Amino acid sequence: MKTSSRCRTLLSVSLNFFALFFSITAFITNYWCVGTQRVAKPKCSKLRTHQCIDYGVNETDPNKVVYSWETGDDRFLFRQFHTGIWFSCEENIDDESEICRSFIDLAPASEKGMLWLSLVSEMLYIVLLLVGFSLMCLELVHSSNVIDGLKLNAFAAVFTVLSGLLGMVAHVMYTQVFQVTVSLGPPDWRPYNWDYGWSFCMAWASFTCCMGASVTTLNSYTKTVIEFRHKRKTFEQSIREEHAREAFGFFRERSLHSISKSVEVYSSQTPKSGRKTPIPADSLDLSDIAGSLGEEQC
Repeated sequence: MKTSSRCRTLLSVSLNFFALFFSITAFITNYWCVGTQRVAKPKCSKLRTHQCIDYGVNETDPNKVVYSWETGDDRFLFRQFHTGIWFSCEENIDDESEICRSFIDLAPASEKGMLWLSLVSEMLYIVLLLVGFSLMCLELVHSSNVIDGLKLNAFAAVFTVLSGLLGMVAHVMYTQVFQVTVSLGPPDWRPYNWDYGWSFCMAWASFTCCMGASVTTLNSYTKTVIEFRHKRKTFEQSIREEHAREAFGFFRERSLHSISKSVEVYSSQTPKSGRKTPIPADSLDLSDIAGSLGEEQC
């Protein structure tokens, strides 16, 4: 029982640790959503001679792009961007650096409240995961005491389940805010195409590990309680059987004692009571018996 319970606790601790690690990593990184943005090409200059628009007619330089009114596509270029809970960063078309802006400022005014609620839920999710992880570690320390271990196990399961629910709500709310921002956000930021990034995948992996840890913790608590009740029932049954054996032995001794007393009373009764008493064999005279038999025959 102790070995299996300790293995279940170690599994819960491991899942909770991965959930905590994934959630913190996703919270501080800016790769929840990635994609490309279509922006107008800048005007060519002496410092920038490619990926730009030259309104002149000099076609000898192959690096210059002449704008074509017929196609119109040469007017734009595509730059990569990635967005997180806190910041949205896109490539700088002038050099190889990145330009980052606060995602809270990019979100529409109607969605700022939901975005702040998502941020608070994410922070509570991490805090409750940390509390559940601490309680599971304490359970490993108090594994010798079954009662204390059960209490810690129950509290750890409650905190882990609550953290998982908050994490799911936070992820869903952020997804909704981002989709609205794609449609109603600033025109210079709206993505041409986008998809979910590795931070988003880590956030949902954290939720999966959290739910796995909560289910494992509840399963460990339930099995420990059932095993404890089974042992208690077996112990009480053995006590009752032992008491029954002792009572049977006691009544048996009393019965034998009462029977022996009855025999003593019967043997000590007088002939006046109308009952025959046994005569010892050594008190009989054989000659008297033979004489009495001869008289009866005559």
